[in-house]
Amino acid sequence: MTWDTHPAHFWMRGGTFGQPVEFHQDWGMFDTYGYWHVFGYPEVRQVLTDAATFTGDTDGVLPKELADRFPDDALSTLDGEEHRKIRKLVSHAFTPAIVAGLAPRIRTLANDILDGVGDRFDLVEELAYPLPVTVIAELLGVPSEDRALFRQWADEAIGGSDDNDTQNDTPNDTQNDTPSIRDYFLGYVEDRRKQPRDDLLTLLLRAEADGDRLTDDQIVSFASLVLHAGHITTTSLIGNTVLCLDANPDAADRVREDRSLVPAVIEESLRFLSPLAATDRVTSADANVGGTTIPAGQIIKVWLGAANRDPRQFADPDVFDLTRDPNPHLAFGRGVHFCLGAPLARLEGAIVLDVLLERLPELRVEAPPEFLPHPDFVSPRSIRTFRG
Repeated sequence: MTWDTHPAHFWMRGGTFGQPVEFHQDWGMFDTYGYWHVFGYPEVRQVLTDAATFTGDTDGVLPKELADRFPDDALSTLDGEEHRKIRKLVSHAFTPAIVAGLAPRIRTLANDILDGVGDRFDLVEELAYPLPVTVIAELLGVPSEDRALFRQWADEAIGGSDDNDTQNDTPNDTQNDTPSIRDYFLGYVEDRRKQPRDDLLTLLLRAEADGDRLTDDQIVSFASLVLHAGHITTTSLIGNTVLCLDANPDAADRVREDRSLVPAVIEESLRFLSPLAATDRVTSADANVGGTTIPAGQIIKVWLGAANRDPRQFADPDVFDLTRDPNPHLAFGRGVHFCLGAPLARLEGAIVLDVLLERLPELRVEAPPEFLPHPDFVSPRSIRTFRG
């Protein structure tokens, strides 16, 4: 089984000549625009941690068809004081205690799902997708039964849908009748204003810091981000972890014998097959990156997946190694835009892996996985497995 057909595979190896920084005018979906590509670990870390020079605000620089996927007030595209203010407000609602409190529900969901699978099943369709999207829906306070609608929005946001999607992946209503994600969440925000509940949307409405509160549009933007990033990243992490263990039976044997290694498996999976392979930045001024000058106003494709395979940072980077300690991978980013959902993704990944080891210790992959057809994500959309 190989993963060489994944669109990001070439870039995970560090580009054409193995240089830490390269400019490419012609490559796949980016051939119209031209991107600077940053592959090396120290170079990627520099870009991620210097938000003043490498901004997340791509408005006016990214092509319209790509920029329109992100609302103007999306936390991931804001910088400076506005970003700090909104992140502080959001953090008052999305606390470590709330995340930790989800652990029993995650374990129950994992066991309930595995109660219903057969000897052969698609790990993504039957476990890795429904579990995290259900957790996110319940956290936000929206119906998990709407997960087909959530998948449609996610596919539209990342360009991951194609003509082969099954009917179960799309809502029963016609596309013209499908609400926008903004309208969907605005309706629930208005409902929570009238009838508060014990959910994240209500907490976001109540959040206050230094006299500031979130606007409805800011709540909707963050809820949309949580929905998309929260389930895509965790779905990818669960699937990628199973793939890593299947391809590395010695590591699988070790963690079956010693469950205390589960966190190490999760961290090495995040490094080895980073769910978010790349993210975008724009230079606000001329910048020197790895000895290369990138002019102001340029789009940068920051390859987290390549940085996590940089031999200057990781010994034997193409080896899945549970003994890496520390393991300073960049799978969740770095700096002011470090992923707010990282603790939840780690928690879900660890619990699901622990339950799989308990319930299906000999689980095996029986066919090469299918990945989402987008180079920014290393995200399996289908993994055929059997109980072993």
